[in-house]
Amino acid sequence: MSVFDAIPAIFVLADGTTYRGWSFGATRTTIGEVVFNTGMSGYQEVLTDPSYCGQIVVFTYPELGNTGVNLEDEESSKPQVRGAIARNICTRPSNWRSTQSLPEYLEQQHIPGIYGIDTRALTRKIREFGAMNGGISTEILDEAELLEQVQAAPNMKGLNLVHEVTTPDIYEWSDPTQPVWEFNPACQENSEESFTVVAIDFGVKRNILRRLASYGCRVIIVPANTLPEEILKYNPDGIFLSNGPGDPASVTEGIKTTKALLETNKPIFGICMGHQILGHALGAETFKLKFGHRGLNQPAGLQQKVEITSQNHSFAIDPDTLPNSVVEISHLNLNDLTVAGLRHKSLPVFSVQYHPEASPGPHDADYLFEQFVQTMRAARRATVAKVG
Repeated sequence: MSVFDAIPAIFVLADGTTYRGWSFGATRTTIGEVVFNTGMSGYQEVLTDPSYCGQIVVFTYPELGNTGVNLEDEESSKPQVRGAIARNICTRPSNWRSTQSLPEYLEQQHIPGIYGIDTRALTRKIREFGAMNGGISTEILDEAELLEQVQAAPNMKGLNLVHEVTTPDIYEWSDPTQPVWEFNPACQENSEESFTVVAIDFGVKRNILRRLASYGCRVIIVPANTLPEEILKYNPDGIFLSNGPGDPASVTEGIKTTKALLETNKPIFGICMGHQILGHALGAETFKLKFGHRGLNQPAGLQQKVEITSQNHSFAIDPDTLPNSVVEISHLNLNDLTVAGLRHKSLPVFSVQYHPEASPGPHDADYLFEQFVQTMRAARRATVAKVG
């Protein structure tokens, strides 16, 4: 794109800070919570991750779009972000898998972006003052007018966005990780013994479903408002609670359903939003982080063992509200010591506040899928032994 063809765009934060740059993607106005992601790769996975619904993402890596986009790397059926912010944009990608440039893709998907601004200064501002609402526009170039709309938008705290991303229909997923990308061939050892997993979709990523399928699971995905009795009709070996956007405390139906499922003693595994909803179901509370955790290099662990993890969340479980008699902390985020994992002391139930499927990202935590399978296997054998 020639500088002479570039379309002016404006970006305004809720505190009145204004940045002027150039448009890439759709030419329109968008408003959302402004957050930053520190990953050096995986922008397409970020853009299509349902957990980013309602947010405008600042990419700290200085150039975006080098590898273009392709359908195989989408984490859902479309981009879920409200907008994108970059320092520089590549309009002529160089990658053998690319089918389209990033600006063309976002324009086609009606997602606006702005580039040519100082993303380092913007990231430092968010780190200092916290995530806040902002707006991108190619239509409203008067900062006072756009600021008025930004300040009228609802805050993320208290916002239930799950209904915007959950599946409307029940469906089954059977596609594993493609062989060319399989980083743990040992997972195929589970293929001889199949387990039925019902995944409650709060905004699930496709690569989570692929990892479950790779570990020999038959995965049935149900809407977030599915009643417990409907879930149990599938006689699942395990329940999976997916990632998702918004404030977990507002997802009251999911919390109620999880409480009921805990009473069945079936294995339960939660990731991100699922981890937070499990926490609420166990009696804990969550709080909003100042600017959240979003990147591919977040250390998590406990007892001298560290995993490098991919994370994307705005909320965390308050450790002081956890019922210590029934649940224990299994992982901490080692940057700020927030809760990064839970494990029930007597039930086959556990969760993590990060993404063990990590596509793209580190594979340190992939063992958690194996742990879920082992938990289901143990529960099945215990049931058989009891019946026998």
